[in-house]
Amino acid sequence: MSDEILSQDTRPRCQWGFSDPMMLHYHDTEWGKPVHDSRALWEKLMLDGFQAGLSWRIILKKREAFRLAFCGFDPQKVAQFTEEDIERLVGNADIIRSRAKINAVVKNARAYLAMQQAGEEFGQWIWSQVGGKPIQHVGPVPTKDALSERISKDLKKRGFTFVGPTIVYAWMEATGLINTHHPDCFRRIQVAAEI
Repeated sequence: MSDEILSQDTRPRCQWGFSDPMMLHYHDTEWGKPVHDSRALWEKLMLDGFQAGLSWRIILKKREAFRLAFCGFDPQKVAQFTEEDIERLVGNADIIRSRAKINAVVKNARAYLAMQQAGEEFGQWIWSQVGGKPIQHVGPVPTKDALSERISKDLKKRGFTFVGPTIVYAWMEATGLINTHHPDCFRRIQVAAEI
């Protein structure tokens, strides 16, 4: 979306959605839209882990490079990564080169597969945590809450890392588990209708 189109589009939005054309497009088409696909949910959780301490804009700019580096975020493939693969990724300037975060993705792929092998589908599991439909949040938006704390603990018990309550809350917002679009934002009603 060009800067000219951005300046002409005066629909009310969440304040951060106006920061630049890339963020506006993400806000208007993706953020907060309910995601049910297990692999897509896992990918987004991994990217939110990479965001820790950074801005989402950085991750969004590098998202395609992350997808290439992590085999399309296919947990089956990522779970097979070796120390050699991790070293290769630490040297990849196209992604965030944090060894701890890269190691977490590999470990989390194994935890994801362990859930699957135990009969727990990742998408079904996380949606069951919110009663099967998005929570329509009202009021000031926290960085974490009791639910994200509980989900974070549950994920850690299952072997996941880099899934603290703040990361989990941001992930829940982005994947539509909780609708935190501003009450005046045109996307709030649209997202609420997408179950």
